[in-house]
Amino acid sequence: MNAQYKKGVLELCVLSLLKKHDCYGYEISEHLSNLIDIADGTVYPILRKLKSEGQVSVYLQEESGGPPRKYYSLTKLGRDTYEKEREEYKNFAHAIESILEENENE
Repeated sequence: MNAQYKKGVLELCVLSLLKKHDCYGYEISEHLSNLIDIADGTVYPILRKLKSEGQVSVYLQEESGGPPRKYYSLTKLGRDTYEKEREEYKNFAHAIESILEENENE
């Protein structure tokens, strides 16, 4: 798959996963890599960016038998951004689908 396609939607995918529930970085990375071919370490720069923009907050949670994990949680700004970008993406994807269908009907 074209890397530019993925690059454009990975942030939205991360926000979507965090909207469902708080996650730690590796959990997000594993979930996405099962669905989309992404390189190791792709998710962490996105999480850092979202944190610096105030869209996610971070907290540590101790796990049994291991070191504490850094969990990410959506802030109100993150939820608002997700809703806005989700709608923009759906409109964009619908427009692209219409264009592709026009070509198939010719």
